[in-house]
Amino acid sequence: MTEEIVPDDKNWTWVLEKVCGECGFDASRFDARMSGEAIRDLAARWSAVLARDSVNVRPRPGVWSPLEYGCHVRDVFRIMDGRVRLMLTEDDPHFANWDQDKTAIEDNYGAQIAAEVAAQLRDSAGMLALRFDGVSGDQWSRRGLRSDGSAFTVESIAKYLMHDPVHHLWDVGADVPAY
Repeated sequence: MTEEIVPDDKNWTWVLEKVCGECGFDASRFDARMSGEAIRDLAARWSAVLARDSVNVRPRPGVWSPLEYGCHVRDVFRIMDGRVRLMLTEDDPHFANWDQDKTAIEDNYGAQIAAEVAAQLRDSAGMLALRFDGVSGDQWSRRGLRSDGSAFTVESIAKYLMHDPVHHLWDVGADVPAY
């Protein structure tokens, strides 16, 4: 039986205002216009993680395995691609809630095949990178809203989302890029 994971109910928007004390990501130093390039780099780093022999082993009870983190990062790229698309095509869209822990359970992250997850992660990263590559001028200031009222611009959501795959590289002991 798999150990229970405690749901993460933190509001991670604080990463836009201060440096993450764990992984060191500093959103204020990240140039959102480099998002496409950074996302492609992160996809390559995650592919390497997902090629590890022990990819499906949890390091300790209650902590996701690298495979589970890889599934989550893949899904973050998918969710964020949809949100950025909405921001670019609609005025002030509202984002549906996404329960990452429920998704992990329902999609049985720990039982997925690492090579398939790596390919899916590269594909979702590629789509998101292309989406950011196409952003220009005033589009960076287009807004979207989370259900909790947090407002993002395309620029701030780029900075916000970048923390997730970087932080989870740190979680799995991989090299963390300094963007």
